[in-house]
Amino acid sequence: MILVVDVGNTNITFGVFKGKDLVCSFRLMTKTEHTSDEYGISEMAMLEAQGIKKKDIEGIIIASVVPQVMHSLVSSFIKYLDKKPYVVGPGIKTGISITTENPREIGPDLIVDAVAGYELYGGPVLVIDFGTATTYEIVNAKGEFCAGVVSPGIRLSAKALWEGTAKLPEIEIRKPKSILAQETVSSMQAGLVYGQIGQTNYIVDQMKKEFGDKNMKVVATGGLGRLISEESDRIDIYDPNLTLKGLFLLYEKNKRSKPKTDKFED
Repeated sequence: MILVVDVGNTNITFGVFKGKDLVCSFRLMTKTEHTSDEYGISEMAMLEAQGIKKKDIEGIIIASVVPQVMHSLVSSFIKYLDKKPYVVGPGIKTGISITTENPREIGPDLIVDAVAGYELYGGPVLVIDFGTATTYEIVNAKGEFCAGVVSPGIRLSAKALWEGTAKLPEIEIRKPKSILAQETVSSMQAGLVYGQIGQTNYIVDQMKKEFGDKNMKVVATGGLGRLISEESDRIDIYDPNLTLKGLFLLYEKNKRSKPKTDKFED
């Protein structure tokens, strides 16, 4: 079994693959103050709850946009699972080329999504990840990562509303019955949800126009991706596990080489 780990700004998502099948997934909140022991104990407990033993884990791969957690997280895998993980970054084999002005600026999350979008759905493909930030990336027919857009995610926008204003409350993010809202909560929900739909549609249309392919496939993922996908006719496919699948694909491409991760100690 292969353990894949996606470290996002809000959650750390773990997935376990048996062969090419994702057999389970679970999450921890991203906390920079966790020690390797706290991570390790949580990881072992969640794996055991799924009937997975330490000896079942053959390898591990991580992609992270939160550098502060990596010291303890990588150390937890070495201590508790006796495995050095692959870390997505410079030097890892991806199977795609990055042709942007500064390839080293491309985050590991974007690389993973690009690999998954291209390998699973072909190119050209536009991949959207609705996370803390909403990211858009194009991989062309040659397998070249050639363009990307980053915008505030819907939860980030919601947080800005209730933290940046004196009277607006913290709300549940969901589509209201109508955009013609008549009270505060539904008016905020309408602005957030329909605003994200409108932003998505415009960015997709503009990226397709400037890229020169109006028929390019659009694949979405991420926590709130289903909500937006159901409301936007610009999205062709919603794949909630796209990032985890991309990590597995990267593990398969790199498993013959020894992970270059140094041993971390607390």
